Amino acid sequence: MKQDASLLIETPGNPVPGNHVAGWFDSAGGKRLRYAIFKSETTTARGTVVLLQGRNECIEKYYETIGHFTRRGLWVATFDWRGQGLSERLTKNPQRGHVRRFKDLQADLSIFLETIVLPETRLPFCMVAHSMGALVALSMAPRLGNRIDRMVLLAPFIELSNQKLPTGLIRTLTRMFRMLGLGWLATGKDRFPRAFENNVLTSDRARFDRNIALYMQHPELRLGPPSASWVSEMLVAMSRVTRVEHLHKIKVPTLLIGAGNDQIVAAHAIEELGNRFRAGRSVIIDGARHELLQEADRYRFAALAAIDAFIPPDQGGDS
Repeated sequence: MKQDASLLIETPGNPVPGNHVAGWFDSAGGKRLRYAIFKSETTTARGTVVLLQGRNECIEKYYETIGHFTRRGLWVATFDWRGQGLSERLTKNPQRGHVRRFKDLQADLSIFLETIVLPETRLPFCMVAHSMGALVALSMAPRLGNRIDRMVLLAPFIELSNQKLPTGLIRTLTRMFRMLGLGWLATGKDRFPRAFENNVLTSDRARFDRNIALYMQHPELRLGPPSASWVSEMLVAMSRVTRVEHLHKIKVPTLLIGAGNDQIVAAHAIEELGNRFRAGRSVIIDGARHELLQEADRYRFAALAAIDAFIPPDQGGDS
């Protein structure tokens, strides 16, 4: 573990939250991953939020959300998944969204918890995870009972929405590419969404523009389309985590928050999962798009209110 606070990037309108450390840790296969810890702004720490990003995201994208938690007396520990943000990339084309094995992402999270979160932050630990990060968290949930007190999964990546091809055909095609040694191939064209009007992620122009400016000024942070291997591994993981036998092994109290106007993940699947999930319950925020923590205030505040109510109550920090 090596620390270097200068690893965090600041852009206009997106300042780095104060009182932090950042550095690198070595994950499975020797991959070097970037992490950061942000301490609470209160004298009494209520615990730590382990914040997990989705695909094509980075620590910088969550500064605003990190500030929300630190003002409420919580520490935040987060990292860039392998192959994205400033963590080590996995293909010759650094903007290819790739993963070789889903269990590599599970290893990233496990090693982060063991080497960074447990020794360096404050109990109790609550996990807040978005999209792909929520899929990884859900896949590991049966093993997290003795480490994580509560889990919030935002727009968990459990079923595709509005794809052009049937999921079964996508699964077959991507598996075939991998069998032919072509798992690294992109599954689409690199269409960087510069136009707010065409985006399906958020209805908030200011936050959309802020994130686009970040990636335009620092293209080393962003990704292009996912590889066939990435898609194949995610589809297999989706199938596993939604099985009843998997869900019944989860003891961590879990809140699933879906976006009612999500064009990436099927909101009905999140609601149905909540109905079959002994340790969890679901909330759907009507009208919201996929990136709930990057959404317009009326949607974002609803998501944060649900999170704040679910995470253990204030024990001395400001509210």
